[in-house]
Amino acid sequence: MPLTLTWTEIAIRLTLSIIAGALIGLDRGEHGRPAGLRTTLLVCLAAAVAMIQANLLLATGGKTPDSFSVLDLMRLPLGILTGMGFIGAGAILKRDGLVFGVTTAATLWFVTVIGLCFGGGQLSLGIAGTILALFVVSALRWFDHRMKQDKHATLTLVMDENELSREEVYAAARRAGFEIGASCASYASRPRETELEFKLQWRTHPENTDEPAFVRELASNPHVLKIQWRMA
Repeated sequence: MPLTLTWTEIAIRLTLSIIAGALIGLDRGEHGRPAGLRTTLLVCLAAAVAMIQANLLLATGGKTPDSFSVLDLMRLPLGILTGMGFIGAGAILKRDGLVFGVTTAATLWFVTVIGLCFGGGQLSLGIAGTILALFVVSALRWFDHRMKQDKHATLTLVMDENELSREEVYAAARRAGFEIGASCASYASRPRETELEFKLQWRTHPENTDEPAFVRELASNPHVLKIQWRMA
C-alpha cells in the first residue's frame, strides 16, 4: 500500500468494491437467497472503507519517542474479519438436524475479503477474487442442482400385522433403493395394529422432494391403516 493516496485512487477502489459487492449480491438476490444486493454491497464497501482508512493512517504508524503505545494498523482488517465471523455465525441456523445459512455466511466473509483487497489497493487480486466468486455462486449452481446427494426421511405407518409383516415393508423399501436406518415398533391397544417407524436414506437430485413410489403403493394397501412420510 502506498503511503499517500489521491482521491482518484480512493474513487477507483470504492467503485470496484461497489461493483464486486453488487454483482455477487444480484446473483443471490434474484434467486431469493439471504445476503442479497444491499447486504453484500454494504459489507464489501465497509471493508474497503476500513482498509482505505488504514492506508491513509500508514504515515502515522509506529511509535513516537514520547509515546508508550504503538499504532498497529493491521489490527483493523483483522478486527473486521473477526467481526464478520460473528455476523456469519448469526446467519447460520440449525433446525431439525439440518443446517441453513452456511453459504450465506461464507459469501459475507468472502465479500469482506474482496473489499479488503480493493481497499488495500490490490486491485488485480480483488478483481480475480470477484470473478472466482461469481463463478462459484453462479456457474456451480447448475452443477450443484444436478449432483445427487444423500437425503433422509422418516416413514411412519400403522398396519395390520396379521396381514402385512415388517419384513415385507422393509423389503419393499430396499427394492426401491432405500437404506433403512434406525427403526422402532409400538403396539396399539388393538392386538392386530402395529405402528412402525423407521429412518430411510437414499441418493437423489436435490429438487426431487416427492414421496417415492413404494410409499404410494403401501398407502394403497388395504392392510395399511395410516401412513406418514416426513423428509428431513
